[in-house]
Amino acid sequence: MKSQKNFFLLILFCLNKLRSLKIGIKIQIYPHKFSLVMLLFTVFLFTNGSAQSHYYPFQDESLGFEARVNDLVSRLTLEEKVSQMMDISPAIPRLGIPAYQWWNEMLHGVARSGDTVTVFPQAIAMAAGFDKGAIQKMGDISADEGRAIYHDAIRKGQPSQKYKGLTYWTPNVNIFRDPRWGRGQETYGEDPYLTGQMGMAITRGMQGNDPKYLKVSACAKHFAVHSGPEVDRHIFNASVSNSDLWNTYLPAFHDLVVGAKVSGIMCAYNRLEDEPCCGNGNLMINILRKEWNFEGYATSDCGAISDFWRDHKTEPNAKTAASKAVRSGTDLECGEEWAKLWSYNSLEDAVKDGLIDEVDLDISVKRLFMTRFRLGMFDEDAHLPFPIYPYSILKDEKHKQHALKMAQQSIVLLKNNQLLPLSKTIKTVAIVGPNADNADALLGNYNGIPGKLITPLQGIKAKLGDKVKLIYELGVDYTKLLKGAASFEEVAKNLSKADVIIFVGGISGKLEGEAGNTDGGYEGFNSGDRTTIALPKVQTKLMKALKANGKPLIFVNMSGSAMGMEWEAQNSDAILQAWYGGESGGAAIADVLFGDYNPSGRLPITFYKNDADLPAFNDYSMSNRTYRYFKGVPQFEFGFGLSYTRFEYENLHFSNPIITSTPLLISVEVKNTGKMSGDEVVQLYLSSTQKNAETPIRCLKGFERITLKVGEKKTVIFELTPFDFGKFNDKGVRVVVPGDLRHFCWWRTAI
Repeated sequence: MKSQKNFFLLILFCLNKLRSLKIGIKIQIYPHKFSLVMLLFTVFLFTNGSAQSHYYPFQDESLGFEARVNDLVSRLTLEEKVSQMMDISPAIPRLGIPAYQWWNEMLHGVARSGDTVTVFPQAIAMAAGFDKGAIQKMGDISADEGRAIYHDAIRKGQPSQKYKGLTYWTPNVNIFRDPRWGRGQETYGEDPYLTGQMGMAITRGMQGNDPKYLKVSACAKHFAVHSGPEVDRHIFNASVSNSDLWNTYLPAFHDLVVGAKVSGIMCAYNRLEDEPCCGNGNLMINILRKEWNFEGYATSDCGAISDFWRDHKTEPNAKTAASKAVRSGTDLECGEEWAKLWSYNSLEDAVKDGLIDEVDLDISVKRLFMTRFRLGMFDEDAHLPFPIYPYSILKDEKHKQHALKMAQQSIVLLKNNQLLPLSKTIKTVAIVGPNADNADALLGNYNGIPGKLITPLQGIKAKLGDKVKLIYELGVDYTKLLKGAASFEEVAKNLSKADVIIFVGGISGKLEGEAGNTDGGYEGFNSGDRTTIALPKVQTKLMKALKANGKPLIFVNMSGSAMGMEWEAQNSDAILQAWYGGESGGAAIADVLFGDYNPSGRLPITFYKNDADLPAFNDYSMSNRTYRYFKGVPQFEFGFGLSYTRFEYENLHFSNPIITSTPLLISVEVKNTGKMSGDEVVQLYLSSTQKNAETPIRCLKGFERITLKVGEKKTVIFELTPFDFGKFNDKGVRVVVPGDLRHFCWWRTAI
């Protein structure tokens, strides 16, 4: 088809040339017939996709991307340039530029496309796996599925449909500093190092390793210092110390920009030091562009530019807001489609009024088209390093198996009084609770549509078959008794004949999440955030009644955030943190409960005891927050997780007794001394003898997941550079902290 277009474009070009000739050759082309020919060619070309030929230099694949982009942008009118700077970018037929919709999501699999895709565990759950290789593979699989959906949309004549493009606004590398933040589930936890490592891994998986082309475009968000409260996100001003900014809030973004070469950045809704993030020159120009040499495109969060003049009140109108955002390096505006509001629509007038120069727009438009060129949108598919993935790849069984593996890896065994794993010869099992058979609780937010969802009840049924009697009761809603339902005591009596009771509770993405996307009417929640970290009281009351039966009680908690569970920690016989496990979450829970998978997840966030452990939600200081600075005693600490087997560490060795300019190698031998094969997550932390408010108590600096058979031993080696021993000073310069540094491995084994 493209060769046909090239042929007709060549004819069109020749006709134009002949018509414009003023030499003595008599060529009879009547005006009305010429116009008809032109119309027919144009209809043919642009009803079959964008035209690709050497008619314009930007269509010449032998040229470099920079030359092609410069040529294309030089041919655009001011109006056309402005049109390309919004997330819904219209076609430019005269140049063969197709329409494009920039907004797409891939948080834990392709999201919102309407297609049946592989749904992996929520991001916070994948972080609990502490497996960089697994999350990179997840990004690669999701990119394959995304490409298949994109090609299917083109085949169907829907190339500009929302959520069908190749620019994905993933990953979210904000720091989950407070467990009440509803969107914390989208992140990789509270630690800058873990967040950076996981963010780089998924970015590399998504974008691929071709030096020229991107498989799909990843986008690090929300830049920067953004983590609730949701209700205030359009008006909030984040004020932080330079130490917290550089050592907590920016490192993961630095890793993705400098380390993984992420191709997109999304700036946040809030203000930072009284400047809206999308118009913050220090953040977007000095740090992002100049210091980190970011060359990709920057998009606003959706509606963030309108916030300048409507909510933050830092600009008088849309025209000045748009001008400031573009001058600050925000290339694309994701507007409010529902309100038909894009402040960038005023940029043409802003140029004419002298508020901004057209050359500033050129810079942004070039970055945007550079991204589209790198995605291969203007080249022959046969010339790209990626195949045209068939739509059938969405049902690939290997993708489903990886989703199950990541769900298994994510489950954290928090307590075990020698009850688990359960025997499959058990006679009667009771399963109860609001998440026992709730498919929604597996999905979290920003999710795709799986072909099949396995709830915990379904997973346990499939595991045990007909030989074991299974009793199921819903028992309670998330925060209240069911209307007309039995009392706590009646529910407990109904389950009294069971040999073990499994309570599957917690919350769901319907309660915690992004403002405006969660259901109301539940006590303890506000605009997607939580007003308390405590497990809803009604669930604890039911478990107390169940415990009174004298039967073993297992608590399986599903949530995207840390749950206060003081009574449960003292009185349950076993506790699993199962997060939002994706399409195979219920199967993974059953695998762990009955010993077909040895639990190996580790907490990527601190589980505090209660609300008294938390500073004010809107206080962005890191003082007494997260494992790095918290001075209290948590219920379960960052990095914690039990196993069904035992691991012993020995022969800890340092290549150098002191810090020098050469890398320091730290090795340790790990042996499985238990009775079951399984994975161990080896974690390396640094601490300092310096004691001040800005020095962390300890910092994660390395981790590796290893698999060990019974009796097997492996040596794990970490390499630390002088950069790893330093911290950023107030000017954002990395310096080695003076003083004695201690190095130690920190781990947990089964009880």
